[in-house]
Amino acid sequence: MVVSTEPASVNGRKRSQRSHREVADVLRDRIRSGALRPGQRMPTQAELADEFGVERGAVREALRVLHREHLLSNVSKGSPATVAEASERAAADPGETRPQPTMVGLAPRIAAAFDVPHVEIDALCLTSISLTMAIGEPLRQIHAGRRKPAKVDVRVLLPSRDIDLAFPAPVDGGDDEGGQVHRRWLDQRNAQGQVLRHNLLALRSSHGIDVSVQFRALPFTPPVKLYLINGSEALFAYYTLAKRDEEIGEESLEMYDAQGTQSMLFPFKEGDGLRDTTFVEQSHLWFNALWNTISRDLELAAG
Repeated sequence: MVVSTEPASVNGRKRSQRSHREVADVLRDRIRSGALRPGQRMPTQAELADEFGVERGAVREALRVLHREHLLSNVSKGSPATVAEASERAAADPGETRPQPTMVGLAPRIAAAFDVPHVEIDALCLTSISLTMAIGEPLRQIHAGRRKPAKVDVRVLLPSRDIDLAFPAPVDGGDDEGGQVHRRWLDQRNAQGQVLRHNLLALRSSHGIDVSVQFRALPFTPPVKLYLINGSEALFAYYTLAKRDEEIGEESLEMYDAQGTQSMLFPFKEGDGLRDTTFVEQSHLWFNALWNTISRDLELAAG
């Protein structure tokens, strides 16, 4: 008996190997590009199945994905779905309409991470100030008895103290006398890391939570910051530099520096289309490669 390896046919056409996510990706692009306009009725499930050469089940699942993303409304078996109005999308999910500053966008995502039994947070950043601030609210909720994960694993990649930082750096290109800019950054890095570690490890004795907090040092200045949450979400931001004056001791120094808490945070979530899923997967691969290869153990000792 010979078993055919050719795809079965749908309405006389060969069924493709496209998944429902690929169908959703194409339809999502049409909606966002304006090819499918707000208020416009979608083609029927039968028409979409015929167009993409897939079974209706794949079309139905693709429509459900877009409905969950608030791009479609009136998704039912009885009639074609409708492209959601822009106001519906904003009202349903205002946090996803545009990137937000790190200090605004990171805190709710970190808080939501503590809803699951095993919390996993990986971060690549310059000083960990934003992460330390963002993690404060879920810790308060744990102490108040409103949340209690069983396990918390946090890994943080920070620049090594032994490198010449690209930023912050004096405007004249040379280091200031006594290395004050570098020492100021190092004090911030160590202090924020120590606070983050202390606050998390305190959950062991106070609530019996299994906690692991690890830091490793990178041999370069990261031009971006990256947060990976529970294996399914990536938050990405560029460090944008600006010239500013900083009072260090009794001296005013002109330097190039980045305001990390103001960096615009771009969210990517596994399952929200092929692009987002791939970005999350590749970000994890990149982070793990840095962690396991060129980084080394970091001691948060005083400057």
